[in-house]
Amino acid sequence: MKFFTLPNTNLEAARIGLGCMRIGDMTIEALEELIFVALENGVNFFDHADIYGGGQSEALFGEVLKRNPDIRSKMIIQTKCGIIPGGSPGKRFDASKEHIISSVDKALERLQTDYIDILLLHRPDALADPREIADTFDGLQKSGLVHHFGVSNYTPMQMQLLQKHMKTSLIVNQIQLSIIHSTALDAGMFMNMVAPEAVDRDNGVIDYCYLNDITIQPWCPLQASWAEGTFLDHPNYPKLNKTLQTLADEYGVNKNAIALAWLLRHPAEMQPIVGTTSVKRLKELVRATDVELTRQQWYDIYLAEEKPLP
Repeated sequence: MKFFTLPNTNLEAARIGLGCMRIGDMTIEALEELIFVALENGVNFFDHADIYGGGQSEALFGEVLKRNPDIRSKMIIQTKCGIIPGGSPGKRFDASKEHIISSVDKALERLQTDYIDILLLHRPDALADPREIADTFDGLQKSGLVHHFGVSNYTPMQMQLLQKHMKTSLIVNQIQLSIIHSTALDAGMFMNMVAPEAVDRDNGVIDYCYLNDITIQPWCPLQASWAEGTFLDHPNYPKLNKTLQTLADEYGVNKNAIALAWLLRHPAEMQPIVGTTSVKRLKELVRATDVELTRQQWYDIYLAEEKPLP
């Protein structure tokens, strides 16, 4: 595993983080094994959200920490808040001071820890007041409950507006990004063209984050779409899988490691978040940091499914 220092922090983080969205249905013994295998393989970064498993993912993770209190200091724990999924009183996004503080208190209780390393706002709230959020973040940091802050699925302007009022720097923006779901990369290469790929759906978010030392965390890095699931071994992507397999054979790793290496090759030092609950798959994925794709190999992967270049 390779590590990097998250900008504007002293956190030495693994280049690959373990996403905990799907751990809520695991047994505590299976999760304990997954966490220990992660740590043994250098994965010290664990990504949560209050809505994962309706809170059960954080709660189960907290039970592992309770059983093994010595491992907390070896971890960087990130969690997210701001999505109200529905029920009573109804579905909404909520970045109010009251909700953020309540979410942090509940996350700390579920995780059975006395601090969160990084807190992200999960989705942009149209009614968010950046001054109120900044004041809330400041209070949480001064209290020691949260050490650093970031966002998820935010545009550059939304980040800039929030950053204007903050006393500390946003350090993370978590966005959907994969070989197939690559709109955040496409538009830049198709600048001033009439092709569909030139449509800027992401407002230059990768360049903005790179410019401002905000780490991009690709979520669903192995996913083609919600309907299709992963592109690995998917019949809709035969050329891509053939290309990935050829490179996997060359580097002596699995195809999924090559797919992650494609993201790691970007100079902005992205940190993909992988959501596996399989010990075997996790061991395969961490080998992505052993692979340094050439520029041509990166473009061969990008173009493998007839994706054009201008």
